[in-house]
Amino acid sequence: MTSLLSAVTSPYVAPILLLIGSNVFMTIAWYGHLQFKSYSLAAVIVTSWLIAFVEYCMAVPANRMGHAVYSAAELKTIQEVITLSIFGVFSVVVLKESLGWNHLVGYALIAAGAGIIFRGS
Repeated sequence: MTSLLSAVTSPYVAPILLLIGSNVFMTIAWYGHLQFKSYSLAAVIVTSWLIAFVEYCMAVPANRMGHAVYSAAELKTIQEVITLSIFGVFSVVVLKESLGWNHLVGYALIAAGAGIIFRGS
């Protein structure tokens, strides 16, 4: 149990877990309102902003902690890969939209780019 806790709180892992959490909230804030088109734009903006506040409460510490072991470019790359992964699942599961071959190829190219960024480290 102690080794699991130390692994989760390590500066290598904790920022990634926080970025996963923050991206779940940001995806909901940015795209969740698409299911509630009968609500006014003002209502969804305020609701989205409140949800995004939680995202910031995770993203800022993730980047601050992560910068001890990752460069800013690496942190941004991690965040983008997480964002696309979460968005892909969200769009299929929540929005009921399909991902086509072009989406998958595009995601693969972005993942390849991420691999190149980390290869130089």
